[in-house]
Amino acid sequence: MTDVALYLPGFLAAYAILLVGASSPGPAVAMLMGIASSQGRAPALITCLGIAAGSATLNILTLMGVGLILSQAAWAMTALRVLGAAYLAYLAYGAFRKALAPPHITAQTVAPLSAKAAFAKGYALQITNPKAIAFWLAIAAVAATDGGGWLVITAFVLGAALISFLCHGVWALLLSSRAVRIAYQKARAWIEGALGAFFAFAAFKLATTRI
Repeated sequence: MTDVALYLPGFLAAYAILLVGASSPGPAVAMLMGIASSQGRAPALITCLGIAAGSATLNILTLMGVGLILSQAAWAMTALRVLGAAYLAYLAYGAFRKALAPPHITAQTVAPLSAKAAFAKGYALQITNPKAIAFWLAIAAVAATDGGGWLVITAFVLGAALISFLCHGVWALLLSSRAVRIAYQKARAWIEGALGAFFAFAAFKLATTRI
């Protein structure tokens, strides 16, 4: 575990971005709202497992792709860091814009789902979401596992999958309550404002920190 301990600062930096990103409103929240409000918590939590599995898939593919690029070009990390910072800045802009005029999120209408179908729905949503793919590229720019072996990479992927499940799981539990859904809609401006501030800070740190 010594090797993993050496990478903890990078893990924490990447996980901080993931924690906020996975917690922020988006397509997954709309889907979970529909499932939780119409079918209950159990199907919604199974859907969260699918989302976490999809997140792990994107994580692994991103690490493999980034590793290949970096092995071919030394300047690639700088380019990746700049692109990652630019995307986080874009997320900050979008969050601040929504804070000024919070959009109303409507729960998706979801047909009754079996456990297998609920898992597949969450997985498919995550791996086909262009924003999720771009977000993982931004996280990859932190280089949390750079130079690490299979143990470091495995620990990072499992930790990230757990964070994804917990963040979406909290949404699933909360959105099964009508009172919470109403309160959430009223607090959207504050939520988006806080997200914008975090993403702006993360973009600045990523752009100015030497990795």
